[in-house]
Formats: sequence, C-alpha cells, structure tokens
Amino acid sequence: MIKNNKQQLFLIMKEAINSSKPDNKFPKLLEKPKGNIYVLGAGKAAGSMAKAFEDKCPFELEGFVVTRYDHFVKTKKIKVVEASHPIPDLNGYNATKKIIQIAKNTSKDDLVIFLISGGASALLCSPLDGINFDEKQKINNELLKSGASIDEMNIVRQSISAVKGGRLLELIKPSNCITYGISDIPGDDPSFIGSGPTIYSNNDPNKLFEILDNYQIEISKEILSIIKTNLLPKGINENFHLIASPMKALKAASNLAKKIGFLPIILSDKLEGDASKEGERMANLALKIKKEKRYKNIFLEKPILLLSGGETTVKVNGLGKGGRNSEFALSMVNTLKGNKNILGLSIDTDGIDGSEDNAGAFFSYETFLKSKKLNLDIKKFINNNDAFSFFEKTKDLIYTGPTLTNVNDFRAVLVLPN
Repeated sequence: MIKNNKQQLFLIMKEAINSSKPDNKFPKLLEKPKGNIYVLGAGKAAGSMAKAFEDKCPFELEGFVVTRYDHFVKTKKIKVVEASHPIPDLNGYNATKKIIQIAKNTSKDDLVIFLISGGASALLCSPLDGINFDEKQKINNELLKSGASIDEMNIVRQSISAVKGGRLLELIKPSNCITYGISDIPGDDPSFIGSGPTIYSNNDPNKLFEILDNYQIEISKEILSIIKTNLLPKGINENFHLIASPMKALKAASNLAKKIGFLPIILSDKLEGDASKEGERMANLALKIKKEKRYKNIFLEKPILLLSGGETTVKVNGLGKGGRNSEFALSMVNTLKGNKNILGLSIDTDGIDGSEDNAGAFFSYETFLKSKKLNLDIKKFINNNDAFSFFEKTKDLIYTGPTLTNVNDFRAVLVLPN
C-alpha cells in the first residue's frame, strides 16, 4: 500500500515540476520593434526560458543569459553561460558585466526582453562602486546561514547591488523592457524574484538596517555609507508577466491528485518559517486529521493530501549536510513517531535542496522502522542540520537532477483513512 501511494506522490510531484517549466508559456510577439530585440536574463531557469522564448519569437533577436552550473540549455541565438549558486563567483560577476554593457548600449527603438527566475540574486552579481566582490560574497554567505527569509535576504542584496532593485531597468531605459518571471517567492512579489533587477522595490530603506540588526550581520561603516548615498530608484512597475508560480504548481498537483482519487487541500503557497518547526506543525496537523477523521468540512473517506509551497528557512547551527526540505521531512518523521497512515515528501522544485545534490526527501512508516533498525537518533540529526545523512541511510532521498525551473518548495503529505 505504501509503495503504491509513494508512486502516486512522485507522479504528483513531477506534475508540479513539469507545470512550472517555461515551455509554451510565452505569448507570441505580434509586432516587431523599430530597433533590435535583445533577450537578457538570469536564474536557474534562464537557459530553459531563453530557449522557450526564442522558439516562440517570430522575429530576429540576440541575447545573453546566465544560469547555474549544470543548468545549460542549448539555444540558437541567445548565449547561455553558467555561474555559481548560491555563492556568487567570477563567472557570474563577468556575466553581469556583459549584461550591463548590453543594457547600456540599447536605444529607445529597441525592445529588451528580461527573463528572471529564482537563483538570479547570486548569479547576477555586481556590487555598488566601493564595495568589492569579496565583501559581497561574505555578506551573501552570512545571509544564507542566518535563517533570514528570502524577502529579507533580497532586501539586503538589492541594497548592495549595482543591478538589483530596478537598477538594471534604469540602465536599459529608454528602451522598452518586458519582464517575464518564474516566481520562487512566497506571495509572488516581482520585486523580490531574483531581487528584481528590472522591478522597482519601493521598500522602506530603513528595513535594511532592521534586518542586519535582527540577524546580527555586520557590515562595515564604509559599506553602510555607500548604501545610504546610493538608495534604490523608485518608480511604477509595468510590463511584468508571471509565467509560473508556486500556486500554479500546487493547482496542477491538486488536479492530478483528484484524478488519482485523493482529496487534495492546498494549505498555502507561501509557507515560511523555520523548517524544523514547520515540519513539526505539519505533522501535528496530519495527526489531528487522522484522529478526527476530517479536515474542516472534508471527511477522511478517501486519502487527504495536504499540499503546500513557499520557502522555509534553516538556522545553521550544526555541521551536517542537508537543506530546508530534507530538514522539514525529518522533523515530520520525528513528530509522527512511526504513524502507519501518514507519508509524504518535501522537495525544492529546482532539484537542489541545500548543500547537496538531492531535491529533498520522502518519508513513511518504513522510514521510521529503518531508523530504529539502524539505531539512528533522529533528534541528533535535526540538531546537527544533518537531514541529508539521515535520509541517505534510510534510502529515502529524492533525486530529480536540475529541473530547469524553480517555484520553490513543494510538499505533499498524505493522510490515509486506514
């Protein structure tokens, strides 16, 4: 029974991923601009988006996009280069310089198509004048370990960048710019997708200093002075189009779940918070449904499938290996205590969860049994941020490889009637 349900959960997971890919998502350009068409972009899906756009475009174009290592897609007219994520490297820095150069050289008769997806914050990296690249890397690394939400991280990233928070759009003007996005942001705020290079943030500048203080991230007085004298541009955001998002992925998963015979419930497309705590909370919700035989007015006559998206965070205290989805799943295992009627999975839809090359992890009653047989102390693995090693031992890691899209976390928890 668990085996069949596991296969069904994996089919639902794949449906969520496939529905988020950029193929056939772009509208056809109906009119050629007087000048040239330039396609620029950054993110884990930049290569696949570039190919999908040029396949759809009936006019001549050229372009340049940067994506993560191992995310290359062969294109005909748009050059695709690779760089490091989540820590920026010189390839990303040089690619960003190229994009800035193209942006500056466009004219008012040109059309710029900008393709943005999750991961662009690290891949599109050019610090403000006066901030060196090593300092930017250090700040980014501290943010990743701090437990800050993705919105908070992007506010800091925008403030120290020469291209984020609408600054690239300022370089593109007066050319017309249309931005297409794949959202990995809870709530789909376009100014936070890849830190919004072509989208004005319009945030309170003081928010930056609150974030730095809350997470005890130290920035030199010199850098703070540079930030204060280079505030982000303000403006009205136009010409942004969302082609894939967490909610769209959850709806696709829900539709397939109904066909399979489950009762799907979309809890949220923007679940945030500490991964371990949220895993515990989700496990308790599943246990409550099992005990009461219902979720609100939906009765547990068929398997109830709890679906959620968003992005949890991990406060790194241990020296283990893993990511937020694996840690979420491990926390569920710890709370469920071997319940035979609850199973599920948690993955990052880009195919990479945290520090390793797995997308996330699956868990079931058998996971708990294997952990007991192997004498694994679940709490120790959680405390050491070592969910990868735990699920590696129980053989429950999920590998998808790079999916060439990114709508962030996808979680599916199945509660069986008996």
